[in-house]
Amino acid sequence: MEIKGRVHEVHRTQQISESFKKRDLIIAYAENPQFVEYISFQATQDRVSIFDNLRVGDEVQVAFNLRGRPWTNKDGVTTFFNSLVAWRVTKLEAQRPAQQTAPSYADLPPMDISSADDDDLPF
Repeated sequence: MEIKGRVHEVHRTQQISESFKKRDLIIAYAENPQFVEYISFQATQDRVSIFDNLRVGDEVQVAFNLRGRPWTNKDGVTTFFNSLVAWRVTKLEAQRPAQQTAPSYADLPPMDISSADDDDLPF
């Protein structure tokens, strides 16, 4: 799955245990600009570095997997939780209008000088 948005927060890497680390990224997703959604993505283990070059305000496209797991508490009640695990983040270039350049001589239309009167010179 992929989604485009603007970087809202880039968290530091957290060392959860000796063998597990994670890092969070919050994206402002504005499919409808009146109702911005803040979506939390997670990178784990060696993928935590994919958030290194991101800055708040960057426009990005995030490729991710949706994961869901059950958890049963000590009373036997099972709840479910989801996580969005990012595996690639691509910065998007700002869309800039094409620059207008001055026309070159090759762009000018040909002129018909066969009917020019040689006696009408201004000097």
